[in-house]
Amino acid sequence: MCSSAATSADAHYSLGSLIGQTRSALVGSIERTLARGGFDITMSQFLTLKQLAAHGPMSAGELAQALRHDPGAMTRMLAKLEAKGYLRRQADPRDRRALRIELTEVGARLWQDIRAAADACIERALVDLDAAEREQLETILRRILHTLAHAP
Repeated sequence: MCSSAATSADAHYSLGSLIGQTRSALVGSIERTLARGGFDITMSQFLTLKQLAAHGPMSAGELAQALRHDPGAMTRMLAKLEAKGYLRRQADPRDRRALRIELTEVGARLWQDIRAAADACIERALVDLDAAEREQLETILRRILHTLAHAP
């Protein structure tokens, strides 16, 4: 009984470890690809641009929450992206005291370029999977996310 429990715990640890290692390898691949392409951008900056491109203008607090970043670190990162001309802070039309962060035209063009580089990395990671395996992997990952999102 003890060995069965240990084997089960090892499998759970191995699965969690495997998911973490896969994420780390994918992030590393994307970062290397961006660097080779001459893009001076970190993964956190990439994810910030992705969030703004997908959801439109947001407050710094909303971005920090969505990306699970410390608000102070998010503010510093936004300042760097603003200095590079990728985003701007605009007064919120509903509350002049609040600021909304949005992509500039330069930032939107950059997003298209870096998204293409990231998509190529993901494609390379999945090259050994056929269409059915890719669909199965996506289905399983979506089910896991749904379960975690609705867990108490």
